[in-house]
Amino acid sequence: MCLINFHFQDHPNYKLIIAANRDEIYERPTAPAQFWDDNPDILAGRDLIGMGTWLGITKSGRVAALTNYRDPNEDRSNKRSRGHIVRHFLESSIPAADFFTKLQNEKDLYTGFNFIGGSPEQLYYYSNIQNEMSQVSTGTHGLSNAFLNTPWPKVVKGKEKLAQYVKQHSTIETGPLFDIIADAEKAPDENLPDTGVGLDLERKLSPLFIKTDGYGTRASTVLLVDRNNHVTFVERTYDRGKFDNESRFSFQLSET
Repeated sequence: MCLINFHFQDHPNYKLIIAANRDEIYERPTAPAQFWDDNPDILAGRDLIGMGTWLGITKSGRVAALTNYRDPNEDRSNKRSRGHIVRHFLESSIPAADFFTKLQNEKDLYTGFNFIGGSPEQLYYYSNIQNEMSQVSTGTHGLSNAFLNTPWPKVVKGKEKLAQYVKQHSTIETGPLFDIIADAEKAPDENLPDTGVGLDLERKLSPLFIKTDGYGTRASTVLLVDRNNHVTFVERTYDRGKFDNESRFSFQLSET
């Protein structure tokens, strides 16, 4: 996952609104979102190499999502797949704060990441680069490949559009949220971050929706949890930047 824009506990009819893009090498084998055969409580897509995931929710309301931290000079040898973090959180039943404490103790097992986890009632954020856990405040947030709410152009644009839409609508439709994260316009050079990958690649990675020759947005996900604990989960998958399929799920969270 490389872009997560979300609106949390600040809407009269929805506890949580997420609009997110997963960017990945086109050739990496991936399963579309579904309730997993080996754990039917989990709804998520799946990386078929690491067998983890980038964003998911359980029938009881555990929610988790992850982005990579962009650092081309980071040593990636002998590191675990970061998708395991999301998977393990969704599989776990321990309180979110305890899971984050455990994750902090294991931070060096992974290359740089940002992790959001919790429930529609309470979310936490942790990056193993900053090594600080925090509770997510109410309102609109954005996360790409730096830290939570770092003002990269795609984060700023996504947050602004999401905030504007949710404040103007009492009923949230998935289509307009997909429209927000389908924006493929490159940011002006003067607004680009310098993450060490070179100007040309910074340009290509600057849109909310990425399309390059071998890498780009593979899936977009909209997740809604309303005040009655009804979940709407919609995933759109893409084949080299072209729409491929849409999967839609709707269910009521179970009482715990």
